[in-house]
Amino acid sequence: MRVLVIGSGAREHALCVALTSDPAVSALACAPGNAGTRTLAESFPLDVRDPDAIAGLARAWRADLVVVGPEVPLVAGAADAVRDAGIACFGPSAQAAQLEGSKAFAKHVMEAAGVPTARAWPVGGPAELETALDEVAALTGGAPYVVKDDGLAAGKGVLVTPDRDAAVAHGRAVLDAGGAVLVEEYLDGPEVSLFAVTDGTTVLPLIPAQDFKRRDDGDGGPNTGGMGAYAPLPWAPAGLVDEVLATVLQPTVDEMARRGEPFSGLLYAGLALTSRGVRVVEFNARFGDPETEVVLPLLETPLAGLLHAAATGTLADHPPLEWRPGAAVTVVVAAHGYPEAPRTGDLVTGADGEGVLHAGTALGDDGTVVCAGGRVLAVTAVGPDLAAARQAAYERVAAVRLEGCHWRTDIALAAVEGRILPG
Repeated sequence: MRVLVIGSGAREHALCVALTSDPAVSALACAPGNAGTRTLAESFPLDVRDPDAIAGLARAWRADLVVVGPEVPLVAGAADAVRDAGIACFGPSAQAAQLEGSKAFAKHVMEAAGVPTARAWPVGGPAELETALDEVAALTGGAPYVVKDDGLAAGKGVLVTPDRDAAVAHGRAVLDAGGAVLVEEYLDGPEVSLFAVTDGTTVLPLIPAQDFKRRDDGDGGPNTGGMGAYAPLPWAPAGLVDEVLATVLQPTVDEMARRGEPFSGLLYAGLALTSRGVRVVEFNARFGDPETEVVLPLLETPLAGLLHAAATGTLADHPPLEWRPGAAVTVVVAAHGYPEAPRTGDLVTGADGEGVLHAGTALGDDGTVVCAGGRVLAVTAVGPDLAAARQAAYERVAAVRLEGCHWRTDIALAAVEGRILPG
């Protein structure tokens, strides 16, 4: 099988690592790729926002399967264009990708499907914003306030704050930029990320993971695209995956099919385990980053066959998934100034170490690896248990050099110390 991966981050590097180990893969390409994927796959220049360019590359390279990593090309219609070219594609249509592209759309789907989620107030203007915040305060007793950009925001479009003025300022900034806003009730309890592979009918959940959105230790600082992750979750309630499959994933896939907008690809459910039960925080329409970096190393089942079955509607015939024992931890190394104003162009050393996945890197004119994005590396390790995996990951982080870089020192620490309890 000739497999083309679309994207340039650590998620795509992790996909390439998993696909390289699959004996069914005879050729692998990653476009546009990064300095790390170049060691595993052919690279091609590509504007991932252009569905026709993606389909053209897939046709010219004679791909048997295209795997679209990021959300932007999916919402733009990349999967539609590839399928129109007669090539199997792992990823939802532009219509189905609105589960991530519009939080208001996702809320409508969840309401129709009976999926438990936070109450929400769509906002189209400043007056509606104030009214929504008043209603949240009346129903929930006040702060914290949750204000979300309705559209794509690379994981950084939500503000959770006790400060009413800050909530108003965030919402107005989105509205002033021409966007729409969603105000939600706050959900207590720990958060869980659960991926599911689906062909639009059959749904196969993967193992749960937890990521860390805030930039700094102790969940301080601004929201980011993710500063680290770990899997599995030793504190997760028994039966969690089966419950989420029955109450969230399958009903959502069924509702999308009922609407004539079948969802095939990777359905990512961001969940809160609240004191009132499981609630959906958000849906994504693709593999999450950095959770992919810890879920895929634990997957024993060959990846290409799984994704191809989803892309071709044959997932019901796929064997049950098999998982390696142990745990995985990834720690993101971010550039100076991330996320507000990341500095690029700095030399990166140690990026060729074991378990180092490239996120925002490029090759300099002299062949050295340089920083090319906010999140630069996702340093990953697998161990017999979570504590061992965490220790190994941080030992690998210590071998990386990037001027002014930053990483959290507490990824998976609370889980290792037994301080996380389900809501």
